[in-house]
Amino acid sequence: APLGDSTQLEIGDWAIAIGNPFGDIGLDRTVTLGVISALGRSNLNFGNNSPIYQDYIQTDAAINPGNSGGPLLNIEGQVIGVNAAITSTSGGSIGIGFAIPINLAKRVVDDLIESGAVSRAYMGITPQEITADLMEAFSLSEVSGVLVTSVEDDSPADSAGLEVGDVIIELGGERVPNVSKFR
Repeated sequence: APLGDSTQLEIGDWAIAIGNPFGDIGLDRTVTLGVISALGRSNLNFGNNSPIYQDYIQTDAAINPGNSGGPLLNIEGQVIGVNAAITSTSGGSIGIGFAIPINLAKRVVDDLIESGAVSRAYMGITPQEITADLMEAFSLSEVSGVLVTSVEDDSPADSAGLEVGDVIIELGGERVPNVSKFR
């Protein structure tokens, strides 16, 4: 299937999940349909193995156990995500599923092909979410950005002159709404 561009997604776009759930009981090879419910989902707890870096596409297209690794498609049949997780009280789909954005998956694939490992950016700071109180204290126009709470010695951030108390609102020409997007 052709790969799409997950940065072009909007809430309400159609989403198609393909997977292989419950193959042991004859319910394999499924296709479900729904919409993109949210973008940029983070700070989700999937148990002991919850990833630190999270930026999920949320969909109500049914993603059941066994669908992980299957594609999430747009209405044109382009892969926009990799089905990864669900929130469930029963163990099955309750209409809240999560997919890794395809643009992130592309970067991971490129890293693995090039060097055999995934490389992450390193600045050498500890970022903190901007709250309403911090927005007011720093005279910011919105609750957005990240506060630098520490800078490691001899790090790229230290070399660039970042200091504790700086607020990062844009990085590489892109707005930084929160810690998750910053990472």
